[in-house]
Order: sequence, then C-alpha cells, then structure tokens
Amino acid sequence: MTDPIPGDVPAGEGGADRAGEGVDRPGGESADATDGDVDPAGDEATHRVLAAPGDGRLRLLDRETYEPVVTADAGHGAPVADLRPGYLVDAELDWSTAEPTVRSASVVRPTLYAFGDDVDPMFEAARDAWNDARAAGDAVNSRVTRNTDSEVNGVLYVFAEDERNGTFEAFRDGIRPVEPLVDRVNEREGPAPREVFVLRPADGRFVAVTIALRKGGRFADTLRETYDLPRPDEPPA
Repeated sequence: MTDPIPGDVPAGEGGADRAGEGVDRPGGESADATDGDVDPAGDEATHRVLAAPGDGRLRLLDRETYEPVVTADAGHGAPVADLRPGYLVDAELDWSTAEPTVRSASVVRPTLYAFGDDVDPMFEAARDAWNDARAAGDAVNSRVTRNTDSEVNGVLYVFAEDERNGTFEAFRDGIRPVEPLVDRVNEREGPAPREVFVLRPADGRFVAVTIALRKGGRFADTLRETYDLPRPDEPPA
C-alpha cells in the first residue's frame, strides 16, 4: 500500500480555520441529484450524519454547501434512529415545517465518526505531531500512522484548539467540516467505510482528527478501547 498523502490544510488565524475552506467541492463521495420534477418542499442531497445534539434530533451536514442542518425531533418518513454519526446518506428533507423532517434516507457508505473529549493520555503520534507543529510555529500538522509492521493504517491531523470558538465543538457540530480530510483519503485509497476519531486531550491545547483506513480494523479497535468509545450497534446492511 502506498502512503496516503495528508496534504496541506488551509490555516486561519489562531488555528480557527475551517478544514473545508479553500477546498473544491468533494467529489469522492458526492451523488448526483435525481433528474425530473422536484417537489419544492423537498430537498434531496447527499449528507453526512453528524453527532446528535442530544435532544432526539438529527444533525446532518449538506455535502454540497457544507452547512449543518438540525432536523425536527419527530415526524420523519425514514427510520432516522438507524443512522449513526459518520454515515454518508442520500436524504430527502421536507422543509414545509418550521424544522425539516427526513422524508427518505439511504445509506451510501457506513463510515463511523467518534468524538472523545478530555482524553488522557493522548496517543504518542498525535503528541509528536502537535509538538512538531509548535516547534515550526504552525497551527496545523499531519502525518500517516503505522502499525508495528510499519504498514500505514491511518492518517492523522492535529489542529490548535481555539479557546473562543472551540475547535473540537466545531468539528463535532459540523461548523468546521471533517469532509475534506476524509475526501483526501478516499481520493488516494478509494472510497470505503472508515472510522474517524476526533479527540481533544485533557490539557485542551489541540485537537487530533484520526482517520482509520479500515472500519473495524485493529487500529480503530485500539482507539475505541483506549478512549472508551464503543462502536455503536448498526442495523443490518
């Protein structure tokens, strides 16, 4: 396997940049809109399922606009309870009510996102990447990760924490999309379900975004076990 290329990530003041800024519209996981008549109350597009707000509603990221959408807590025409954070879905939203509902949803790729705050200790590769960024005066750094046989098993990005706006929270809520990072891996390795971990250490100085190349692989399992992030139950494919 050739090394995935992390690539440059656009930087902003104090590390508060959005990972999606300055990046072309994703192509690796996009879906064409359906031809034909369109119901003006409906909106069919490819979305990423984000971490739930915690009040029973669903949070989605529109893959075309990079805008997060929070749905109503009831009244859906699709089994939204089966959708897990990280899933890529083709979803039709109904905007005829004050809060949109999901008319239909089909899973395109069951990638999983996991978020861990106040983790201790942060794994060594992330600490080293952050220390290298600080030494260079940078707010962002990236590298591949390897297993004990020196095989590439993931891609790691570190970002300076923003004390005012919260880099971790911005990734979790979709204000600062993880999408360009996932797209870059898919463009290099080919589209596949993966596991993405957004972690903030106990000292709160930076945020690590780690993309495990294999969903359910040893690297993803190790991160879940280390940081008590159990893999969610998933409906049968």
